[in-house]
Amino acid sequence: MQNFLDPLVLASIKDMPLVAKTVAQGFLHGRHNSVQRGTGIEFSQYRSYEPGDPLNAIDWKLFARSDRYFVREAERESNINIWLIVDASESMLQKSAESTKGWHKLDYAKHLVASIGYIAQQQGDAFGLLGLSSDQLDFLPALTGHQQWQKLLLTLEQMQAGAIFPEPHLMLTHLAKMQSNSIIFVVSDFYEKNHEITGFMQHLVGKSTEVVAIQLDSNDEVNFPYKGLIRFEEQESKQQILVSAQDVKTDYLKAREDFNLKLKQQLHSFNIQHIKTNIDHPLDDTLRQFLAVRQKS
Repeated sequence: MQNFLDPLVLASIKDMPLVAKTVAQGFLHGRHNSVQRGTGIEFSQYRSYEPGDPLNAIDWKLFARSDRYFVREAERESNINIWLIVDASESMLQKSAESTKGWHKLDYAKHLVASIGYIAQQQGDAFGLLGLSSDQLDFLPALTGHQQWQKLLLTLEQMQAGAIFPEPHLMLTHLAKMQSNSIIFVVSDFYEKNHEITGFMQHLVGKSTEVVAIQLDSNDEVNFPYKGLIRFEEQESKQQILVSAQDVKTDYLKAREDFNLKLKQQLHSFNIQHIKTNIDHPLDDTLRQFLAVRQKS
């Protein structure tokens, strides 16, 4: 499959619903629709007819009254809840120097979870959202349907980066709602000072939950392309340091290799699946890995 969802191209498109739907439909095209609909199931909602819906799903009585096509949609209770957790701390505002007009990590995370939400909606799964920063917790309870996806998009649009990852006690109320028959995706760069992110994820793991960590990095972090004297600023603390790129490159790459290995081992010890992705690579690379995980559920 050709990679057509380049972040540098998509960054110029300001319509998140369009991007997310394009991403998701590229993968759903030709796939078996697993949404369970039928007669004798509790009625859920009306929605507008969409191309591809079977004609026998149209409510013709309502059409006669309104002159508009609506589908009377009923779904069985979803077998699983999809929870989408986004790290919205300030380190997620990092982007590659080589792509100054591209997405930062939080942009990428938003579009990624919007796409996953659309897929979940199409498959009849309930899905919810938790955005995590010290300034604000953005919480959307897990429900099914197209209106839920619209709420997801609105919550993502309004989500802002806060200074740091929130204190664990602020999330306890929401944690209890996630730990029941769920797949939980946590999208983060996993930069932490006191194990606050991995410690939080450890609490998500349970007998009836599957946790997937999606680690975001960028070309700058992977390749360290800098030359000469360069000033780095730590996003969350705002501390700066002036270094010679040539002098520190080898030590940096070794430290990053150690960081990634330690994170991978730690997540494995928690029985958490680890997906590593680059925000400068096409978005559908990450979706392909997500769908491989989803098909195993």
